[in-house]
Amino acid sequence: MLDDTWEEIHRAGHRRFVGGGGDYWDAIGELQFRLLADRGLTPSDTLIDVGCGALRGGVRFIRYLDPGRYFGIDKHIELIIYGVAAELGIETYGEKRPRFVVSDSFEFDKLEAKPSFGIAQSLFTHLSAADLELCLSKLRGVVDPGCRLFATFFETRQPTANPAVSHSHGHFAYTRSQMEEFGGRTGWDAHYIGGWNHPRAQMLIEYVAH
Repeated sequence: MLDDTWEEIHRAGHRRFVGGGGDYWDAIGELQFRLLADRGLTPSDTLIDVGCGALRGGVRFIRYLDPGRYFGIDKHIELIIYGVAAELGIETYGEKRPRFVVSDSFEFDKLEAKPSFGIAQSLFTHLSAADLELCLSKLRGVVDPGCRLFATFFETRQPTANPAVSHSHGHFAYTRSQMEEFGGRTGWDAHYIGGWNHPRAQMLIEYVAH
């Protein structure tokens, strides 16, 4: 029997499930890649794609990075399977050897290398404050100082009443100050970037491990 997630992804399609249907899939995937490439990501760097989903950005990173340098983590193994089979391809998978961790509790300790770069595209937009800090804290525990994590979020001018529990299709918004405080409490220096031409107006912040 397929569980509810399999059925929902099959019914909606893996691209629509992650909010990347239509032109958004390629546009947001390319936007992620250009962001990190323009900010210094090289093929020899090790990247953690937090909430990698069906590899919307992952396919570009995997093809660009040296073999074994891409790590993806997501709670939905179904999306990873669709991403490898339908987006990346088995031949590229064998050549580039991306590594994946399936976890709903940010088990970065299962990674086989220390990332120097990270991206969390459209992940914090679905997380409660407690889970957002948990993610940052657990990632900080496995990286060296200087690791750079780029994360998107929906910005609000005043603190808002977000849903109580994280949800893949929930909407969570935070102020700039809140996002900076999350980083400060978990071992990161926060650098607000703001707008970066995201088609859904998600803002960007960079966290640097100290």
